[in-house]
Amino acid sequence: MAKRDIYEVLGISRDSDEKDIKSAYRKLAMQNHPDRNPDDDVAAERFREASEAYEILKDPQKRAAYDRLGHAAFDQSGGGFGGGFSSGGGFGGGGFSDIFDQMFSEFSGGSNEGRQGRKGADLRYDLSVSLEDAFTGCNQDIQITVSATCDDCTGTGAAKGSKPVTCTQCGGHGKVRAQQGFFTIERTCSACQGAGQTISNPCKSCRGQGRVQKIETLSVTVPAGVDTGTRIRLSGKGEAGLRGAPSGDLYIFISVDEHPIFQRDADTLYVKVPLPMVTAALGGSIEVPTLSGKLTKLKIEAGTQSGRKFRMRGKGMPGLRGNRTGDQIVEIHVETPTKLTHEQKQLLKSFDEKGDVSPETDSFMKRVKRIFGNS
Repeated sequence: MAKRDIYEVLGISRDSDEKDIKSAYRKLAMQNHPDRNPDDDVAAERFREASEAYEILKDPQKRAAYDRLGHAAFDQSGGGFGGGFSSGGGFGGGGFSDIFDQMFSEFSGGSNEGRQGRKGADLRYDLSVSLEDAFTGCNQDIQITVSATCDDCTGTGAAKGSKPVTCTQCGGHGKVRAQQGFFTIERTCSACQGAGQTISNPCKSCRGQGRVQKIETLSVTVPAGVDTGTRIRLSGKGEAGLRGAPSGDLYIFISVDEHPIFQRDADTLYVKVPLPMVTAALGGSIEVPTLSGKLTKLKIEAGTQSGRKFRMRGKGMPGLRGNRTGDQIVEIHVETPTKLTHEQKQLLKSFDEKGDVSPETDSFMKRVKRIFGNS
């Protein structure tokens, strides 16, 4: 039976690059792996074809030979390209072993477990901080419940006076291999869970796990400039690994609280400030709050209208990594006077009678009359 074109096997074009080849192979291999399709001859054949295609196409020399001669390039009986697939059905030069280690660690329990056992799980902690703390940075203490190394056995899982022994099932390797037709499948040893050792006399405090549940208090340094979604990694502060394996990491996810006065957009701060009508009309200066807690003077030009925005440079949020500091945008809202005396009302009426003091109003009314045809 003629072999299928290896590009057709992977479903890619002949000009596909290394990334496309690897992606196509990984997809097919995951779908048709024997562990996921036991006793399925069709899936096993697809897996074999995909593995053979990938073994050729990942090597520039083998790929070039195949492009010139096709499968004949790897037919040893015909004097083709050497070092490919052997007549016994296995991969030459350790090809399948390399592919297996790179692509199928999820089936074998992870290539880095080995004698150390499984690394502890990573943990997440959600931390809320005020906008002021995000502005200045702060230190906060948090409490987490975590699987920590057992003090009684120092993480070995064995009772005092005893120690773990080499696992007889895997010989201390933490993995076992089994022949499955054409393939050699490697899995985590079920007797020692990948640790390479077993415990005959387990520690009573941790029941042989080498870890126990504890409440730990940690100090978290929150740098200035953090925003909602910022992630802080505390290496080795996650769950302790099984029987002395490395601990996972703790990830602190920051959430910045809303502020009653300021609004934030990245490193820019926004604040709305009321402005007396007299100051808006005549000009002057006002004091504007900043997130540092200090008041800063802002010059107001005569005739300033409600809604006008002023930029205060360098008064916004600091950059998270020491970058430039943002700005603060001040939006003016002119305040209409209330509770006027009779005399004040008369003064305002006389002021209004002067005319030409409200150009925007006059311009608006002229446009309205033009649109609706009013005289």
